[in-house]
Amino acid sequence: MLSVERLNDETMYRALHGLTRTLVSNMVVGVTDGWSKELEIIGVGYRAAAGAPGVLDLALGFSHPVKFTAPAGITFEVPAATRVIVKGADKEVVGQVAASIRKLRKPEPYKGKGVRYLGERVARKAGKAAK
Repeated sequence: MLSVERLNDETMYRALHGLTRTLVSNMVVGVTDGWSKELEIIGVGYRAAAGAPGVLDLALGFSHPVKFTAPAGITFEVPAATRVIVKGADKEVVGQVAASIRKLRKPEPYKGKGVRYLGERVARKAGKAAK
C-alpha cells in the first residue's frame, strides 16, 4: 500500500497532499501494469494501420494519409482497422497522445464520423429540415 504523509497541516501542504499521492500512485501503476487508451474510428474509408514501430498510418478522409509518430515510451496496437490502442507507462503522455490523435478528425455531430474514445457518446444534431 502506498503511503504519502505530509509534514504538517498548513494549507499548502494539505492542498498538495492528495495530488502528490495520486501522482506517485499513477507512476507505480504505470511501471507495473501500464496505462492504455482505446480509440475507435468511425466513417466509410476511415482506417488505421500500424506502420514502422512507433508510427501509426491513418486514413481519415483527407486527400493524403496521415502518419502519426509516437513520442518515446508510447506504443500503438491496432487490433482492427477501426480500433487503436495507445499504451505507455506515463498516464499523462498516453492521454495526450490519444487526444492528439482524436484532434486530427474529431467526431462531427451530423453523421458522427471521426476518431473518438471507445464508448464516447457523441451528441448528434438534426440535419437540414425540409420544407
